[in-house]
Amino acid sequence: MQPASLDDQQKSPKNLYIDTNFYIICAVSLMAVLAVSSVSPAFPKISLALNVNPQNLGLLVTVFTFPAVILGPIIGVLADRLGRKKVLVPSLFLFGIAGTACAFARDFNLLLLLRFLQGIGAASLLSMSITLIGDLYAGDRRTTAMGYNASITSTGTAFYPIIGGILATLGWYYPFLLPIVSIPIGLLVLFALKNPEPKGERNLQEYLKNALKALKNRKLAGLFIGSAANMVLLYGAYITYLPQLINDTFKAPASTIGFILSSVSIAIVITSSQLGRLTKKFNTTTLIRTSFILYALALFTIPLIPPLIPNVWLLLIPTTIFGIGIGIGAPSIQTRLTEIAPKQYLATILSVNGTFYGLGQTLGPLLMLIAFSLGGINSVFYAGMGFAILTLAVFRYCTCL
Repeated sequence: MQPASLDDQQKSPKNLYIDTNFYIICAVSLMAVLAVSSVSPAFPKISLALNVNPQNLGLLVTVFTFPAVILGPIIGVLADRLGRKKVLVPSLFLFGIAGTACAFARDFNLLLLLRFLQGIGAASLLSMSITLIGDLYAGDRRTTAMGYNASITSTGTAFYPIIGGILATLGWYYPFLLPIVSIPIGLLVLFALKNPEPKGERNLQEYLKNALKALKNRKLAGLFIGSAANMVLLYGAYITYLPQLINDTFKAPASTIGFILSSVSIAIVITSSQLGRLTKKFNTTTLIRTSFILYALALFTIPLIPPLIPNVWLLLIPTTIFGIGIGIGAPSIQTRLTEIAPKQYLATILSVNGTFYGLGQTLGPLLMLIAFSLGGINSVFYAGMGFAILTLAVFRYCTCL
């Protein structure tokens, strides 16, 4: 494969605020984080409307995230061999069509099938948006574009639960109409995005061989495990089962559920913006370890609030702590990966990390379902606390050697 030349990269406007390409990339990133956070406030209503056991609602997350686990290592190869647009445009169309069709499903099994198809479309969105930034920008502009894109994505995850919660008050199916926006975005990518498409081919067998080599590095493996654990806790304990706890305990409306869920993303945005200052005082490994301590503290606190002080808004305390953990932990993992990964295998290693990311999203609801089945809703958060502590121990073992 021939990478995009520096001359091609410099053709885009220096000011990102007037760069059409950058706006399109950010729009793609916003779609990448839409389909879980916007619908989770509707989970309690879905349970009632479709007569679904609350403990099975996590399947709506699992079937959506599972395709990324399978497709993750292959997406980069397809994009290198076929071109970015030939992967991204069909993905956006499938994401929009299958996602919008979910609003018209009145059977839970059909809803799961449509979510699976939507997940196939979503599997490439985030990695392709980051790849496009790498194609179009170089040096400081690439770093700036990455930072702006991350901030915009986090802002989306902060407001999607609020939007989804408001729509869910009208009916459980209304939040599922939001993905239709990805269809015009797909047209923008097709006709308006001006990106240098790669030339040449990358052998799939060689690509996967390099990915397997990366897994033999113990420090890299520790970072992969940490990345997966972040998603297990976020998608398992927090996104999937916190709405159910709020609904069952406080009988709060969907809009309140959405607002509380969004507090994590708000904390992520604020904390991530200060990460540069934090890394001047603490190394990335210390920040990653601290994040898992914060997860454990937040998850331990959540089930204690209803019986001690039955005020739904006090849940903002542990959700904010959880968000601070994500805000310092997730980007620190990405930074550490780029620090220790061999440069010639950097794309491969980041792709493998994306697979672990999807694996955590998929396994999180399933693992917490087991905890729910064994001990009820509170057990989900105590199990999450234990998982965070276990991950911290594994991460310390991998990074200390």
